Amino acid sequence: MYKKNVVKSINKESFFWLIGIVVFFAIFIHFMGAANMFKTMMATAHDLILNTVFFIMGVAVLASAFSAILSEFGIVSIINKILSPIIKPLFNLPGVASLGIITTYLSDNPAIISLAYQNDFKKYFKKYQLPAITNLGTSFGMGLIVSTFMLAQAKNGTSFLAPVIIGNIAAFIGSIISVRLMLNYTKKIYGTEEYVFSEVDVSYDIFEYREIREGNTFQRFLEAILDGGKVGVELGLSIIPGVVIICTLVMMLTNGPSSNGIYTGAAYEGIKVLPWIGEKLQFILSPLFGFKSPEAIAFPVTSLGSVGASLGLVPKFLSEGLIAENEIAVFTAMGMCWSGYLSTHVAMMDALDMRKLTTKAIVSHTIGGLCAGIVAHFIYVIYSII
Repeated sequence: MYKKNVVKSINKESFFWLIGIVVFFAIFIHFMGAANMFKTMMATAHDLILNTVFFIMGVAVLASAFSAILSEFGIVSIINKILSPIIKPLFNLPGVASLGIITTYLSDNPAIISLAYQNDFKKYFKKYQLPAITNLGTSFGMGLIVSTFMLAQAKNGTSFLAPVIIGNIAAFIGSIISVRLMLNYTKKIYGTEEYVFSEVDVSYDIFEYREIREGNTFQRFLEAILDGGKVGVELGLSIIPGVVIICTLVMMLTNGPSSNGIYTGAAYEGIKVLPWIGEKLQFILSPLFGFKSPEAIAFPVTSLGSVGASLGLVPKFLSEGLIAENEIAVFTAMGMCWSGYLSTHVAMMDALDMRKLTTKAIVSHTIGGLCAGIVAHFIYVIYSII
């Protein structure tokens, strides 16, 4: 029988959280005013739903339909056979996990969860490996967008091709670290032997055979894309709480007032706490990342909540001479590896029905992203010397 957790109706944590909530809102009200604070919260949440959640849902629908086609016609099986010798030693994941790298690099973090809804994808995973696909997918989310955006910032005959390539390499290294750290934890919970479908009664070898839909090839194609699209819609709805709540909080802790320095209650205004913290830690972060100005820390901090928002900082930094090629390499690495994971990790783990592992996934990925930035800096230093 399921045992409920019961505590006293009022205990120490009740007062702790009451004081914490009061202090939290008091800080925002002090800087922004009560009316502007609530207006900004509502406006940010509304804009996130319209311009972020629905965008992610669109990505999820297309990615789910695409992944359903790959599963239905055996392409997933081919990828698993070819890439297992590479992916297994690097990530300790099945070769089919490489499909998650490709789909998230071309789209966004939640695309890998679309794959995880496909039984033909999950059958290759052991139970301890499945939670780590969140870290894997997030490491490459919006990779193509970040890379092409950085390349497009080069002016006056300069080129950011080398820094962007370095950033991609560093993000790949960071992804390995993040996934490996996560797997070390999940091994303790699930062990290393049991497969995801070990409890399912199947009458065939799932590594040698696969299920297909009824009908001819065209009918199966139509059913696959439509079924996959439905999965994408469900995913898009399931991530709304995580994206709206977490991203609203991160944005209000990252951004400042409007351009004229006055709070108006517009979306994405905030109190700039995270950049302030980053500036205080500059004496540590500058040697690790090679940032020549404290303002540069705003990029990785902002990318925690939204890499799209952090990209908007780059043109201003470049025009003011605050960053150069080293920062482009580090930004590319950390922008890809983190890519707004604080706003999507919770929702992605929830979609996998593994919410209890969210904290460990976030900690692992934080370390992976920091390592990606550090690696990018030192690779660039070596490259600049050569």
